[in-house]
Amino acid sequence: MLVEKWMTKNVITVGKETDIKEAIRLMKEHSIRHLPVVEDDHFLGFVTEGDLRQLLIPSMLEEIKVKDVMISDPITISPQADIETAAKLVYYYKIGGLPVVEKGRLVGIITTIDILRAFIEMMGILTAGSRLDVAIGDFPASFEEVYNIICHNAKIISLGITSNENETVYSFRLEKCKLEPVVEALKKRGYKVISTFP
Repeated sequence: MLVEKWMTKNVITVGKETDIKEAIRLMKEHSIRHLPVVEDDHFLGFVTEGDLRQLLIPSMLEEIKVKDVMISDPITISPQADIETAAKLVYYYKIGGLPVVEKGRLVGIITTIDILRAFIEMMGILTAGSRLDVAIGDFPASFEEVYNIICHNAKIISLGITSNENETVYSFRLEKCKLEPVVEALKKRGYKVISTFP
């Protein structure tokens, strides 16, 4: 899934000569925390709510322009990048959003909320359904067997995998169904059902 599908396209922007009072007003008015700095259709930098919070000395606000506080070389992403890359960048750099830039032009912005929305849709979390967590082991044949048992009794919406030192747990999100027959069939074949969520 590409960033361009999830990014906000109609982005509120400021110029580098915009004063800080105006930038703060725009953030409040539009309930946003990031302002890309654009001039002559070219992306120049990025101002965040956190950057502006440090400047809240009213007597100084008249003198400070966006160019004085903007991040002039922010982490950016292409609209053709995948959503996982965006998630990794936000996580590694501990930032709340990424300007989406193509050939020096701002084409959108993708925030942690946009990324979360993408993952919620990918995982089918908002779809009414059931979840089954099973410890399978690392043998491909085991996964295939578990998959077939589940498919015989239910329709799989998505699959997530977590692992620790002891075991790998597969979380199957299923269309709403009775889980008891699936759990019984799995246990009969020796698989450990960690948890179920109706």
